[in-house]
Amino acid sequence: MTTKPKVLISDKMDPNAARIFEIRGCDVDVITGETPEQLIARIGDYDGLAIRSSTKVTKEILDAATNLKVIGRAGIGVDNVDIPAASSKGVVVMNTPFGNSITTAEHAIAMMFALARQIPEANARTQAGEWPKNAFMGVEVTGKTLGLIGAGNIGSIVASRALGLRMKVVAFDPFLTPERAVEMGVEKADLDTLLEKADFITLHTPLTDQTRNILSRENLGKTKKGVRIINCARGGLVDEAALKDLLDSGHIAGAALDVFQTEPAKDSPLFGTPGFICTPHLGASTNEAQVNVALQVAEQMADYLVNGGVTNALNMPSLSAEEAPKLRPYMKLAEQLGSMVGQLTRDSVPRISIHTEGAAAELNMKPIVAAVLSGFLRVQSDSVNMVNAPYLAKERGLEVREVKTEREGDYHTLIRVSVKTEEGERSVAGTLFNNSEPRLIEMFGIKVEAELTGHMMYIVNEDAPGFIGSIGTLLGQNKINIGTFNLGRRDAGGEAVMLLSVDGDVPETVLKQACELSGVKKVKELTFV
Repeated sequence: MTTKPKVLISDKMDPNAARIFEIRGCDVDVITGETPEQLIARIGDYDGLAIRSSTKVTKEILDAATNLKVIGRAGIGVDNVDIPAASSKGVVVMNTPFGNSITTAEHAIAMMFALARQIPEANARTQAGEWPKNAFMGVEVTGKTLGLIGAGNIGSIVASRALGLRMKVVAFDPFLTPERAVEMGVEKADLDTLLEKADFITLHTPLTDQTRNILSRENLGKTKKGVRIINCARGGLVDEAALKDLLDSGHIAGAALDVFQTEPAKDSPLFGTPGFICTPHLGASTNEAQVNVALQVAEQMADYLVNGGVTNALNMPSLSAEEAPKLRPYMKLAEQLGSMVGQLTRDSVPRISIHTEGAAAELNMKPIVAAVLSGFLRVQSDSVNMVNAPYLAKERGLEVREVKTEREGDYHTLIRVSVKTEEGERSVAGTLFNNSEPRLIEMFGIKVEAELTGHMMYIVNEDAPGFIGSIGTLLGQNKINIGTFNLGRRDAGGEAVMLLSVDGDVPETVLKQACELSGVKKVKELTFV
């Protein structure tokens, strides 16, 4: 008799989730509110762990989870899961990235109305026995301009609702193509233009190195006087100290935050500031959203435990058992090439092409394409994986082209990733050494061989004697150890590229110093996982 997989639901979740596990052939226990020590003592009995945000799945818990095969997060954020530790243990981590999109978008619209009509303060004073009819003068949203920072899944829903309210929508998103903007009915703009035009600004972008503090003191100072700011996305996107100062000065008329840089936010300096309202991270808190994500995570986990199906996994591709061994090194190469293009391309990209040649052209293209898109889009979204990357690409209006050339060229097998940018077509290419080791062999028309791993510095410079010594001296003076030097050039004395692997993060100050070296055209830090 086959033993049923055992699943533990350790956070409060819609009871129908447990029923789905049972219907689909799993034994399930619902035990919530345990301490880490209690969970460590219990977790060894289970094949699956279903969580929300309360359970912190640490390395210590994973070390004790000797039978665990899958962790399912009902929701999008996985900050409470040690994904590297889970991966090293062979534990699949899944989430439900789209289960609460409508709910979060509606919360942002609700916050906008609350700001426009000063509803929280008017409610409080009325219930206190006052009748302050003349104390509150609101503004209409009709005819106003909404500045949308982030036009992905949630942002596009907000845009649709705002257009229904007869607002004008201006959107800033590096991945928003002109064609997709027309389809959405919004005006595509750079960030400065959005800041200048918007009467309301709402944020719908993940927290990444590129978006952290996107509404900095400097950028907040560029906004139209009387603007109102709404953030239901991630804490850390807005400089909270600067926001308070500009609220106090009257430059910003109002701000509504559902998320804070530090949560729980118990003593924010924004509390009590006139024109400021907040909620305790309620963006996903509706009955419908809670049901949706609970049911979705139960379906995904049960499918994996019973049938081996993989959906919305953050650390594992969707592959059959037969395909996995052969495809895995190709997908690693494809993801690295996509990540490199994504990290080095700042323009809006309307098209990405994936060209396989030789042995690679004989393989199933779907996981290879998904791996490229996953690496490319992950620069802008912390929830991208191989399963949802094609969906996100389609949603953003990104045209994906697949090209196969079965004949061999200079290499037995090759993958090339090309993007169309305002500067023209740009491409990178790679191959496998010994059919298993990914290698970059060309970037932007320059031959260069490199292993893409860990932290790297990408430098474009004029080919001249002494430059290698200069960059080596600079990094040495800043105690940055170089792992490998990888060089290439178009021709003698022409444009050259350098890829350096280093042992850790490169401080911004060092990157700026490198930019100031003679002959340097561009310097950027790259990270590969």
